[in-house]
Amino acid sequence: MEYASILGISAPTSRVGLGTWAMGGSQWGGTDDDESVRTIHAALDLGITLIDTAPAYGFGHSEEVVGRALAERGGRELVVVATKVGLERRGDGVIRNSSRQQVIQELEVSLRRLRTDYVDLYQVHWPDFSTPYEETAQALLDLQRAGKVRAIGVSNYSIEAMERFRRVAPLASAQPPLNLFEREALEDIIPWCRTNGVATLTYGALCRGLLAGTMNENTRFEGDDLRKTDPKFLPPRYAQYLQAVQRLAQFARERYDKGVLPFAVRWVLDQPGVTAALWGARHPGELEPLRDVMGWRLDDEALTYTDSVVNESVPEPVGPEFMAPPERRPEESGERPGASV
Repeated sequence: MEYASILGISAPTSRVGLGTWAMGGSQWGGTDDDESVRTIHAALDLGITLIDTAPAYGFGHSEEVVGRALAERGGRELVVVATKVGLERRGDGVIRNSSRQQVIQELEVSLRRLRTDYVDLYQVHWPDFSTPYEETAQALLDLQRAGKVRAIGVSNYSIEAMERFRRVAPLASAQPPLNLFEREALEDIIPWCRTNGVATLTYGALCRGLLAGTMNENTRFEGDDLRKTDPKFLPPRYAQYLQAVQRLAQFARERYDKGVLPFAVRWVLDQPGVTAALWGARHPGELEPLRDVMGWRLDDEALTYTDSVVNESVPEPVGPEFMAPPERRPEESGERPGASV
């Protein structure tokens, strides 16, 4: 395993982190808690120290699973627990709410679920345009000073938002999406983070499973699986993305004797400024390719070929925008329209 450091966190951070969204049991076709716990234990056995979760993942269920796994395993001080704040439940969905009251209340609930008295990295899940960034930052700073939060991060924030945020509170990390098919963060967010000493925990390394190399034109998604509404998994793009994966899989096998999954994760890790890549899993066996991720790098020819495959196969790419949660209405927040932006 390769390791890095995040400002304010004493434990070394593995450059591959375990994403636990699917362990929440919703939006991914269901899950099994015992199997999820075994997956977390398997990740720790492989040297992963970073576990990323959020209250929005199964309305707190993912946090409960993480808390159970760590309680059964022990060694809490060796694990970098990263969770999030700022998505308020409304019925069967969530809306953005990063008000001071929401931040303070939400942390206490997360601590109980996680069975811990502190969070290593507390991240604002999505920008809340109805709350001034400064208000959110001050609330997190107060929690950090109280010893309940070791480091503060943000997710899906713009550069302007991060600039305003860190005038109030120290910003340790940012979490943008990044994978072979979703590269927008390489244009601005990640270079800015690199320049300003902000760690990047990139999410979606396998692009909702597309880059795992296990899907084909007959793959179907059932129940509440979010990929049923992801434009990448709908015609005509789905066939285009599958074609790109097939070409990349052949290249990875012939040039490096690797599968497309470790090739895709290695691509993320080799981008300048990337601290860690989050890898979602809910079965121990899904972590086996991790051993093929470490100890090598993509050369310039591989990077160039990868770019050409993506550009040729997917003429009209789409990003992860479909996942963005709704904002609060002005009357819900007490703010006048546009007051915080």
